[in-house]
Amino acid sequence: SAPPPPPAAAASTSTTPADDDIAKAAASVSSCPNPGPLEAATWDCRRLVTLDTYDGIRVDISKQLSPFFAVVHSFHLGTTMLPDGKSASYGFTAQMNDDEGFMMARVDPESGSVDGRIHKALLGGLAMGKLQVGASSEGANDQLLAEVDLGAATWTANLKYGSMGGGNVFGCNYFQAISPRLAMGGEGMYVGANGNMMSSYTAKLLFPNVNNTGEDKNTAAVAGPPAEPPSYLAATYNAGQGMLSLNYKRAVTPSRVNMVASLECSPVTLESQVTVGAEFNLTRSKMNLCVDGSGRIQSVLEAKLGRDQGSPALNFAAELDHGKSLMRFGYGLNIGS
Repeated sequence: SAPPPPPAAAASTSTTPADDDIAKAAASVSSCPNPGPLEAATWDCRRLVTLDTYDGIRVDISKQLSPFFAVVHSFHLGTTMLPDGKSASYGFTAQMNDDEGFMMARVDPESGSVDGRIHKALLGGLAMGKLQVGASSEGANDQLLAEVDLGAATWTANLKYGSMGGGNVFGCNYFQAISPRLAMGGEGMYVGANGNMMSSYTAKLLFPNVNNTGEDKNTAAVAGPPAEPPSYLAATYNAGQGMLSLNYKRAVTPSRVNMVASLECSPVTLESQVTVGAEFNLTRSKMNLCVDGSGRIQSVLEAKLGRDQGSPALNFAAELDHGKSLMRFGYGLNIGS
């Protein structure tokens, strides 16, 4: 006769450990994504309301000497923006990258200054160490600053210590995701050169990207960061200066058209400054425009001269300040390989 079938309890027992592992893994995943560094909380807004306009001619020539090493020659000619009445400058930059960080150094022969940065992954990638060095022939603005970036699934933190302006500097910041779309944090710093204690507090609220049908594109990806740059509202209060900054970014067409508005005001004196900016990304060009409350208009146009990787890029920058009767225009060329 045929043997009896195995008991049903044995079959169910064999699947129990796998089910428990999946349940434990799901329970350990938070619905709040990592908010990123506190310094980058409003980077998109600052980038669009503080355009890098200049006059004269800028030429950057970069050369990839190896997969990990590159150098850049930077020229700025016919400008009125340099100190001491100089009209030309030259800088040499060398940068080395690997899987664990990068090292960068920049030399300015005209001013006799050297700037350097070192970023290195620590503890197997659990932390990031940063070192910033600046030295000049005069020695008055020499600085040395060491930082450590820490982070986990729902928070990031930064510790810094160094010397700047003839005195010690130390500080820290912390940025925590409260919900999938709300993050809050703060920063404190002590500057020994003047004995100032500075502190600031930031809150950032993400808005969902909604398509033409009214559907939330980020609903399916609540457990992680949005695939496309979201719209957000961020508020920062600087307690030392008594200034409140409100920044709003709207992704009209994600990765194509972005608009921002920034308001800086003093709750005590009611002095304020408003700035509006926009960015338009096309197939081979990018246009940035910025207008502030004083009537100053800034614009930067970048156009690629080819479709291949490393094709030269042509830049046009213009600034018109009605209040100061200032007009500035410049163009640049970026050549890289």
